[in-house]
Amino acid sequence: MTTVSPAFELRTISSLAKVFADEELSAPSHPRASALANETFAFQVAYRSKQLLKGINVKVSSTLSDVISIRSVGLVPSELPVYADHDEHVLRTAPGLYPDPLFEVESKAGIIAFPSQWRAIWVTVDLAQKQAAAGNHTIELAFETDRGELLGTAVFELDVLTAALPKQTLIHTEWFHTDCLATHFGVPVFSEKHWENIEKYAGTAAKHGMNMILTPVFTPPLDTAVGGERPTVQLVDVDAADDGTYQFGFEKLGRWVELCRRQGIEYFEISHLFTQWGAKHAPKIVATLSDGQEKQIFGWDTDASGEGYRAFIAQFLPALVAWIKQNNLQQSCYFHISDEPSIDHLESYSSASDMVSEILQEFPIIDALSDYAFYEKGLVKKPIPANNHIEPFIENEVAGLWTYYCCGQYKEVSNRFFSMPSARNRILGIQLYKFQIEGFLHWGYNFWFAQYSTKSIDPYRNTDANYAFASGDAFLVYPSEGTPVESIRLEVFYEALQDLRALQLLEQLYGRDYVLAGLEEGLEQPITFSQYPRETEWLLAKREWVNEQIRAKITE
Repeated sequence: MTTVSPAFELRTISSLAKVFADEELSAPSHPRASALANETFAFQVAYRSKQLLKGINVKVSSTLSDVISIRSVGLVPSELPVYADHDEHVLRTAPGLYPDPLFEVESKAGIIAFPSQWRAIWVTVDLAQKQAAAGNHTIELAFETDRGELLGTAVFELDVLTAALPKQTLIHTEWFHTDCLATHFGVPVFSEKHWENIEKYAGTAAKHGMNMILTPVFTPPLDTAVGGERPTVQLVDVDAADDGTYQFGFEKLGRWVELCRRQGIEYFEISHLFTQWGAKHAPKIVATLSDGQEKQIFGWDTDASGEGYRAFIAQFLPALVAWIKQNNLQQSCYFHISDEPSIDHLESYSSASDMVSEILQEFPIIDALSDYAFYEKGLVKKPIPANNHIEPFIENEVAGLWTYYCCGQYKEVSNRFFSMPSARNRILGIQLYKFQIEGFLHWGYNFWFAQYSTKSIDPYRNTDANYAFASGDAFLVYPSEGTPVESIRLEVFYEALQDLRALQLLEQLYGRDYVLAGLEEGLEQPITFSQYPRETEWLLAKREWVNEQIRAKITE
């Protein structure tokens, strides 16, 4: 790297560094790396000026210029960065401004250097966008004033391999909250503008490895205060006759499926058929009555095991299954009963499971839960234990195992709060590989509400769901009238998914035993979900080792 002005500093750093404006930059220089032929690769350039400079232009010179994009790493406030009993594997605990959103750089406005503050740009090399020549590529980034004066130049070397990542096999869902989209942008649910936004946000999700989407056949009964409700986002039309029979319309559901498939979504996660934390009530369901009026017919006042909801389910699920089969979606649909039941809810969950299991026997039923008893009793076909409760499921060799994390998984295990090192986010890829995890679930792709959905919040100002969840738990993208504003956490999590795919390719070339031995070489303890190398440098070096092994075999 070259610095022209002594008053302007530059340092090329990895994507796993977090640059804080109020502290010295500790991340080491990271001037080179390798990537597979269809990978999305990223690095950062940190910069600091002794004086305020506006309108700085960053000019790219490289044989890869047409697949390189630059974004500015923005800062957002965190009032709740950690919980009181957090572990030591965090970057900081104090409230303040944290790096997270990645803003497009307007060509006329450029970027800003604040006096004596380290800031960063995020450089993405999207090799999946266009075939690039294999070999070493120099990426030169020239920082210039608005008058064209050179402030400094940063140089990065990217070695592109001929081998390509295999297709992602992990099923990955981050819960997609359509009501948050409608509420934030102030548009009617399922208006044309709402559909337009749904497609944009679904496209960003799919681009980052989310190949499953939460599909609100009825308004999802998730993070809703008991007795409260979320805005109605019901894809299935219901006509209720006076004699207790129902007719169902699937036109909007068909449009949803077509839209999502167009963006690359492969799997559809049918929203939960019973309320969260126990399956004791029905979700909010709105129907058109015989007199033409729309009315909520089920909800918090509905006993899930009562005759009314039983009769409804007995008519609705066969109709939905028939529609799924008519549209050849049998291999693409997954169902939920209730989210996060505890052992205290065993009876009510069992009742709910019995109500639907025969009708849905051809389909996977997945639920986030952490008590092995639910699986042991056959109440859920595909349990999704949290990554800090997964050991009994691994020990009992549960086939096709999934995992998840949320606000409760903040000790030892991988997660992606603002306060955590990005390496703690990315290590999950190696863990998913080692334990052959089939799917990963998280509840917050774009939850822009306060806890229990009591009100809408501005995610640029309120990053903890109104003092409920540590910043970074509730959403991965920020709202924008254009395309979604992505986050560091979203990009780094996708790097973890690419690591997983690279390891799967390495296994194809060398065998599983070779890969596992290589991953754990030199470690004092085997990798588990709670025990793993914490160092950023280890993770970066291990990925380079993977790439070198692939290169050696491909060029033999």
